[in-house]
Amino acid sequence: MNILYFGDVVGRSGRQAITDQLPGLRVRFKADFVVVNGENATSGMGLSGLHAKGILDAGADCITLGDHAFDQKDMLQFIQSEPRVLRPLNFSKSAPGRGAGIFSATRGRKVLVTQVLGQVFMKRPFDDPFSAIDEVLKQYPLGGQSVATLVDIHCEATSEKMAMGHFCDGKVSMVVGSHTHVPTADAQILERGTGFQSDAGMCGDYDSVIGMQKSEPLRRFITGMPKARFEPALGPATLCGLMVETDDATGLAKSIHMIRYGGRLDQTVESLV
Repeated sequence: MNILYFGDVVGRSGRQAITDQLPGLRVRFKADFVVVNGENATSGMGLSGLHAKGILDAGADCITLGDHAFDQKDMLQFIQSEPRVLRPLNFSKSAPGRGAGIFSATRGRKVLVTQVLGQVFMKRPFDDPFSAIDEVLKQYPLGGQSVATLVDIHCEATSEKMAMGHFCDGKVSMVVGSHTHVPTADAQILERGTGFQSDAGMCGDYDSVIGMQKSEPLRRFITGMPKARFEPALGPATLCGLMVETDDATGLAKSIHMIRYGGRLDQTVESLV
């Protein structure tokens, strides 16, 4: 099975690239299942129900969120009626929605998708992500109800993301990091067969400071004083993500490829298929 994951969608530029390019990329990569992180798709902060619907209509089978899950207030209601949108497992016990789900891929195969928030360098404390993931994986072991499992680890520290990869190694098909908006060059299949990348990168304009127009972040770094809110950059977006081919018999990774399509980081996608 080919599982395609795209990192944090940032603002209008990222949304437009997903809605324009995802249908064709899904065909080109022969993707059986697609996950998109929509964490920053609406004005750079959270995801609205309308924009979630647009991403799903473009061909995403599941959307994951992150620490800005409910910055757009209508998501509090939308997530309760749309099971294909997942918030982090360890966000809050009173939060609406769910942090894991089993979804249908091609040929009736089932895929478990789950997401956790990290704890290191995050602005507010969240419950332990490792025990949260462990509970879900014990309930839905690889090869049981699902033939593949994807874990989205949404956090700042690469060390915490790597630790989650090794913690899940051999138990899931792939662990992929999100949140920092910068693609890492460490895509690999770990010792026990789990595909891993510390951060898939963002889907947004890379002529920016992590997806935001440069002037305000630069002002804050230089002067230490804010003047305006951050605004998403509006130039051509690069779609960054990860594709993992899994073995239906074991659920483990057979091959792994980083994705860089369009915009400033474009690479030849034909070499990956």
